Amino acid sequence: MTERLADISARIDGIHQLGSVVNAMKGMAAARARAARTQIGAVDSYAATIAAAISSVIGPNVPPSRENTERDTGKTGLLVFCAEQGFAGAFSERVLDSIGHDLETEALFLVGTRGFSIAASRGLVPVWTAAMPAHTSGIAKLADRTTKAIYHRLEEGWIEGLDVLYTGWNSGRPAVVRQALFPIDLSDFPTTENETPLTQIPADTLINGLSADYFHALVCKAALHAFAAENEARMEAMSAAGSQIARELDEFQGTLRRVRQEAITAEIIELGTGAASARDAR
Repeated sequence: MTERLADISARIDGIHQLGSVVNAMKGMAAARARAARTQIGAVDSYAATIAAAISSVIGPNVPPSRENTERDTGKTGLLVFCAEQGFAGAFSERVLDSIGHDLETEALFLVGTRGFSIAASRGLVPVWTAAMPAHTSGIAKLADRTTKAIYHRLEEGWIEGLDVLYTGWNSGRPAVVRQALFPIDLSDFPTTENETPLTQIPADTLINGLSADYFHALVCKAALHAFAAENEARMEAMSAAGSQIARELDEFQGTLRRVRQEAITAEIIELGTGAASARDAR
């Protein structure tokens, strides 16, 4: 009985320690998701500023919308953001399931170590991979590496366009988003009636430079959305784990109370039996 009490007490201590780890992971995920959501607004503002600058250089003659023109028939690359770490439920699986059956005509760029291992188990071989940084401060450097890899493939003629696939968070639920990143759809930019500003740089060179900055901002935005969504998925998984831990803790504490009661009852019976035996002996 004493050994059983010790085993149950040890199990309860282990569950308490596991609960502390789960709460810590949940708190870290919440802080990281909040930081990413805050920075998305800053990136949106930065991208809007660049878009306005490009519009001012182009002037009122904005190219037609991509929806009204046929997209290039060349290969389209796909930039996919999956999970970097585990304990995020089926986060990476949902993203990879959304790729569809057209991957044979695409070049796959994949971000996320955990997602890469899952993709490999499905027979998907990316042409380029990278790890998602642990903190949002590393997102800009990740975007630098990503855009360089994409430009390299563009220059070599492997791809002629690029889509991005990432997970956003809508009404408390994850939602996989696929958007076209390149060529940039200038029809989405704000229109301007002002005269083209005077510049010392040729218009084409200026637009190309600004477009590169705009493309970098779009990659940063997608990465921040994916970073936030992964941590929000981890928060959800840790909440579910915390609920399960609480249930198991209640069960073991109830078992501990019953075993203790059984031990006390057995001891009382033993003492009573011993006292009765002593009286009979006299």
